[in-house]
Amino acid sequence: MKKLKIAIIGCGQIARTQHVPGYVNSGLAEIKYVVDAETERAASLAADFDIPHATSDLAAVLADPEIDAVSVCTPNASHAPVSIAALNAGKHVLCEKPAAMSYTEAMGMKEAADRNNRMLNIGVVNRFNTAVNKIKALIEEGELGNLYHVYCSFRSHRSIPGLGGPFTTKAHSGGGVLIDWGVHFLDLIFYALGENAKAMAVSGAAYGELGRRMKDYVYTSMWAGPPILDGIFDVEDFVTGLIRTSGPTISMNGAWAQNIGERAMFVEFLGSKGGIKLQYGGDFTLYTSKNGMLYETAATFEKENMFEAEIKSFLESIASGKKNRANIDHTLVTTQVMDAIYESAAQGKEVVL
Repeated sequence: MKKLKIAIIGCGQIARTQHVPGYVNSGLAEIKYVVDAETERAASLAADFDIPHATSDLAAVLADPEIDAVSVCTPNASHAPVSIAALNAGKHVLCEKPAAMSYTEAMGMKEAADRNNRMLNIGVVNRFNTAVNKIKALIEEGELGNLYHVYCSFRSHRSIPGLGGPFTTKAHSGGGVLIDWGVHFLDLIFYALGENAKAMAVSGAAYGELGRRMKDYVYTSMWAGPPILDGIFDVEDFVTGLIRTSGPTISMNGAWAQNIGERAMFVEFLGSKGGIKLQYGGDFTLYTSKNGMLYETAATFEKENMFEAEIKSFLESIASGKKNRANIDHTLVTTQVMDAIYESAAQGKEVVL
């Protein structure tokens, strides 16, 4: 297939470390533009990767008939408007997670993709994680028996990102730790469970306790910092929830910041025949019993670079016209459930989907 012409919209860390290298290494695409409101940041990225054009003029880029597809790597608030503008301009879109700040916005993105007959993928990169796909296969093969519950933890000690800035300002981000970290955990769970786990009801609670007193907040790390002490903190730094599905229940605890000095990032799949504990971003262990004995099997396997796999699959889906596992059609459940957790937390009661 001929190489597709790409524009990268937003030149922050995820664009620099994952999207640009992913396209460069795919062998299937050429990046023609990098676009950012901060022209110096776009110019720096273009220079580092020998990209022909750096600009802040998004409209001109979308009007270029040579551009086949774009990666949207902008802050959450602009995911929907930028993606919809690109789709309306006839471009295929890979939009970073979360799809949008709300389920309504995400549905608007899907409508634009359908109306323009263009691919719209969301950056739910764990769908291309080797460990997650191994676990999905084990579940489908019945190795866990009746899978009745999944628990996930995405908790850190004190690591609120950019306190006072866009990450902690709801108008820019749509939420806190749930929409930032929880999106990855919930999406990989729904992907691993497949069609047998339709979300039915959600109960959640969210708290913004530690970040609220910004001048008194002591932290161990702060990427996207330093803190802006006269800025805004109106999102959650802790979230908990229970999701009832047509299959297993799902429960979770997540924290950007907590007064427990440990980091806990894992997913546990509990079945009648066996269980799996996945260390997020790492390996997993399978627990089973047989002939009166208990077994622990630490799985080892060659791992594919999931960001490169995500981008290569996106490019291949454009060429084939076939929607892949990260298409918005398959990922809307994550946005819907996150919306319901926030709604449940605000109302103080269970939300039925």
